[in-house]
Amino acid sequence: MSTQTEPLRLACDTHTHTIFSRHAYSTIEENVRTAAERGIELLGSTDHFSDMLYLQRDIRNYQYYNNYRVWPRKWHGVTLLHGAEADIVNLHGDLYGADDVFATSIDGTPVEPISMQDYVFRRCDYVVASVHNKWFARNATIGQATDMYVRALEHPKVLTLGHSGRSGIRYDIDTVLEAARVNHKLIEINEYSFTHVEKSHEMCLEILERCAETNTPIAVNTDSHISAEIGDFRYVPKLLEEMHFPRELIATRSADAFLDALRAANIAPAEECEPIPGL
Repeated sequence: MSTQTEPLRLACDTHTHTIFSRHAYSTIEENVRTAAERGIELLGSTDHFSDMLYLQRDIRNYQYYNNYRVWPRKWHGVTLLHGAEADIVNLHGDLYGADDVFATSIDGTPVEPISMQDYVFRRCDYVVASVHNKWFARNATIGQATDMYVRALEHPKVLTLGHSGRSGIRYDIDTVLEAARVNHKLIEINEYSFTHVEKSHEMCLEILERCAETNTPIAVNTDSHISAEIGDFRYVPKLLEEMHFPRELIATRSADAFLDALRAANIAPAEECEPIPGL
């Protein structure tokens, strides 16, 4: 266990949302500016890739991701990563957009057929995989739910399993954490889950305790849906200190630590975008 006496500082926020997510309220620059003001070294913007956005699965609705190349990698002194929070959509652990194939670009030009998922993911540095609409898992066994999360973690673009304690689906924690370690992926400990959703506390604490006991790396994020919440870690750092959680397991403790996690997971950076400083 860590014995540092300095207060724990989290220098990354790698699960955040902009107005593209439709139920979020800030632009990407507003988020970046707040990150800079709060000393955040690295910001990951991960808007929803999900049926929550549009009823029609039209590739034009997701062209937001295709133009990530215009975002500065360093903006107001903050390293900016391109991401997505993709919904897990079934008990097989499949992610949103895999079965939707298109043969035209956003302007109608014919192109090689591509799935909407590939179209989005190739522009992402990493993906957060989460369950939001859990209706498909309402009758799932613990074994089925466990397999679902394991398969999601095995996706080559997924770095982080998002807020699994808040999703309300029971699974075998140790099996999923082992899959995370084997695949060099991260388990998210979500500030929003503790500060806004009281019913999820017990499961989130159980996951966190097992991460400490099994040496499973974590990512602590705000899941902010407005710039005022960017980098606003009010609860989780205190909890980690009270637990004497090993700091070396916190991938969001510094920009270097998070980039090391990306390297370990062997995730290819976004195509046709500027290189990531330090990666």
